[in-house]
Amino acid sequence: MTIKVLLVDDERLIRAGLAAIINAEGDLTVVGEASDGAGVPGEVNRLRPDVILMDVRMPRLDGIQATRRVLDTVPEPPRIIVVTTFENDEYVYDALKAGAHGFLLKRTRPEEIVQAIRMVAHGDSLLFPAAIRELAAAHGRRGGDGGARWHDRLTEREGDVLRLMAKGHSNAEIAQELFVSPQTVKTHVGNILAKLQARDRTQAVILAYETAFITPG
Repeated sequence: MTIKVLLVDDERLIRAGLAAIINAEGDLTVVGEASDGAGVPGEVNRLRPDVILMDVRMPRLDGIQATRRVLDTVPEPPRIIVVTTFENDEYVYDALKAGAHGFLLKRTRPEEIVQAIRMVAHGDSLLFPAAIRELAAAHGRRGGDGGARWHDRLTEREGDVLRLMAKGHSNAEIAQELFVSPQTVKTHVGNILAKLQARDRTQAVILAYETAFITPG
């Protein structure tokens, strides 16, 4: 199956470079481009991409608002990877909170870009533990008592799983750490996402930092 990619960036040279990298792969293809976030939902409905590479900083409608619009208005929305120049960009933090499935730096090596697209297209999240921790430390806003309500709904084992998720562990690695089956871990992860009302692992970890269930450092 060919993975269809939509490029969203206000710089034509950036889009051209990404398109060259992606179209060189036999299982990936760029189906469209947009220079502003405002037109993204329409392009998604027209082209039905599997993955969007979304610049976070654009002059009219930024990648955060565009991400929210796509996820809130498009039935069966595509997976979204935000692209940024700086890893500690607060725009990235807010985009991940909005539901983006991960982020890439514009200086990321081509082979890592295509691998990231494949990972996200197949349902994984681009969770970089150190980067998420640094973003939370720099930009996190505490949720106060509002976060405690879902803390109380987590079982002790679900709390353990969430902490290991924040370290970037896969389900298999968590299973090995906790001496349970991968299927059991998958069930715990599903319960955690439901209780936190999070779209994926990245959003769950962001919320855990925001409400001080996990503290940076």
